[in-house]
Amino acid sequence: MVEIGHMRIMEIMSEATNTIAEGEVMQLNNCGNPDTTKEQYLEVIYRKTAKLFESAATIGAVLAGQSNKIEASLNIFGQEMGMAYQLIDDALDYSSSYEMMGKEVGDDLSEGKPTLPLIYALERANPEMQMIIRDAITKKDASHSNKIIDCIEQTGSLALTESKAREASKKAIIALNQLPNNQYKEALISLAEFTVNRSF
Repeated sequence: MVEIGHMRIMEIMSEATNTIAEGEVMQLNNCGNPDTTKEQYLEVIYRKTAKLFESAATIGAVLAGQSNKIEASLNIFGQEMGMAYQLIDDALDYSSSYEMMGKEVGDDLSEGKPTLPLIYALERANPEMQMIIRDAITKKDASHSNKIIDCIEQTGSLALTESKAREASKKAIIALNQLPNNQYKEALISLAEFTVNRSF
């Protein structure tokens, strides 16, 4: 890449690698911590997931020789789509089946990951359920997963997480307003819509 004059791409990839590594460390630090805030969670998913989408979209603009305005638009598109993707992924962990996801429902719970559905549930659940959820996160114990999944659904925590994902998807699509209307733009819009409508 250096040989063909794409130092900009190397810079983007280097920054992304560092950011993603930082995100993984931040997530490890949050594991087992039921006091993780929404802001901390969102920072983690930006760094460990959205940054990858952002970088891929930005590199596409660079390779295509697009203007700084288009590059900036695709940067935002990638970032917001990446956020939407991870939010839906975390929601599916408490709403999908083993056959659809390829993993057990509640896997994040058994790893002590305080994802947004759990954070919302902790805010909205009664004291007894709050204690059960906090204990499950701290001990990385999924033995009460069915009860916790019911709580996540009944408190509207799943719907709130999905709504947050849809907001991000809409922002991604709005960012494409700077692009010309063609089949490529339509493909990107479809991709952003699919991200929040998927069940796997």
